[in-house]
Amino acid sequence: MNDTTGYFRYAMAAGLILAMAAVVSAAAPASEYTTTYTITIHDDGTAFWQVEYRTPLGSDTDVAGFDEYTRDLPAIYLPQVQDLMQRSATQASVSASRAMKISNVSGDAVIQLSPTGKYGIVVYSFAWEGFAEKTNTGLVIGDAFAGGLYLAKDSTLILRFPEGYTVTSAEPSSDQQRDSLIWYGQRSFAAGEPRVIAERTTASPVLPVALGILLIIFIPAIFLIYRARRQKADTDEPDGQPVVLTAEEEKSVEDRIVRFLAANGGEQFQSDIVRILGLPRSTVSASLNSLHKKGIIVKVRKGRENLIRLAQAET
Repeated sequence: MNDTTGYFRYAMAAGLILAMAAVVSAAAPASEYTTTYTITIHDDGTAFWQVEYRTPLGSDTDVAGFDEYTRDLPAIYLPQVQDLMQRSATQASVSASRAMKISNVSGDAVIQLSPTGKYGIVVYSFAWEGFAEKTNTGLVIGDAFAGGLYLAKDSTLILRFPEGYTVTSAEPSSDQQRDSLIWYGQRSFAAGEPRVIAERTTASPVLPVALGILLIIFIPAIFLIYRARRQKADTDEPDGQPVVLTAEEEKSVEDRIVRFLAANGGEQFQSDIVRILGLPRSTVSASLNSLHKKGIIVKVRKGRENLIRLAQAET
């Protein structure tokens, strides 16, 4: 087994362990790979997990190591993942006093070419029965994370709920909320967190009519306020002096921007990139200029603001 295969094997195991407990501190460097945990909750409390690992393949040695890992995945690593997650579910079942079981475990590995380079991608999927607690009004998520949760740098946790459910409580608050809750690493969650309560929505027959009237009245005003804020955000000067970044830091920022665009339909307003990623405007502006010169993104002028689009999304 070469060094690349050994590293990738360690990253896979460490990532899944970190998904269930905050006690592991010797993980591989976060800059070496990214991890996305997508947990889709169903009405019966079952959660369908998808754990995606993405690591750069910068050399022929990296590619050979990834190919070796791929060959061994069905016979060696997939059974290890199944055993690890079943033990996690068994421990969580005892803590929550609720039956839990892991089923339908699968894994796949591919090499993907993107505007930022070549990547090895491994995806593990499985169903976790009994993951969420069912109540009279909805679902409660959190007690399955008996040992807490740790997200390494460049890791993302996405929590999705069945149609017809509304999130009424999330502790700690998510970094982003649209049709799902999203938390970004690096961060540690306490035992039983993230704890989320989602309640079934009961629609009143009067509500659609009342909502339609409100939309007709207030949408024009909301749009005017929204446009004014966007114009102000676009014309604001960067705070202080531009931040001087190393070449490695510049690449990290550019990669974050590309991943953010890819996860949000391939396009976002420049002001939203600054706001959601929490980066200085001058840093985002410099990174976007660099990505534009490389042909990775395009800038589309919308009024007084830039809409940033992945170049591949144009085709």
